[in-house]
Amino acid sequence: MTDNVAAALEYTFSNPRLLDEALTHRSVTPRRERGYERLEFLGDRVLGLVVADMLLAAFPDEEEGALARRLAALVRQETLADVARDIGLGPHIRLSRSEAESGGRENDAILSDVCEAVIAAIYSDGGLDSVRPFIERHWSGRLAAAIAPPQDAKTALQEWAQGRGLPLPDYNIVAREGPDHAPQFTVSVSVEGKPVAEGTGASKRAAEQMAASRLMAMVTG
Repeated sequence: MTDNVAAALEYTFSNPRLLDEALTHRSVTPRRERGYERLEFLGDRVLGLVVADMLLAAFPDEEEGALARRLAALVRQETLADVARDIGLGPHIRLSRSEAESGGRENDAILSDVCEAVIAAIYSDGGLDSVRPFIERHWSGRLAAAIAPPQDAKTALQEWAQGRGLPLPDYNIVAREGPDHAPQFTVSVSVEGKPVAEGTGASKRAAEQMAASRLMAMVTG
């Protein structure tokens, strides 16, 4: 199974156990073995480093704030999950039967975590020179597609409020539902004297972004 994944990654592992670990969810690991969480932790940092370096080269005249917004969009959960789907990682993730039956192989949170773990596995096996081509192959097109830096909805709402002398937006968690591996957050946002908007997402941040986007649509529409 891992041979097929390695072929899709276009990388040959000296230590194939690293790839096995990257594809293993904690639901199927005995306590003495590791799942992908530690590799995911490392992969997040490796991806951020390489993508930040790519952004500096691609946009030499942009300010830090614009670069930061581009970076956030390129390393967010949804982007990582899309890359995992492009590679075809889902069918190869080792999950417990219950996780698989609940749709774990298509869950954005699991797919993004595994994608980061795979990046860490390549880095741990071959170093930065080995993982950089993989990241460039899957992120260069996404980086080039955004002509202008993405507008962060929370930042846009904050600037809108400040520009009118209003207090900063107030965010509150309304609900948290679903299992730990696939939570669903509902968040409300309000600005003094304006209607309240709500958003949902697989993370608190994603829900806040949706809520901010909806409130911006209300107040500027």
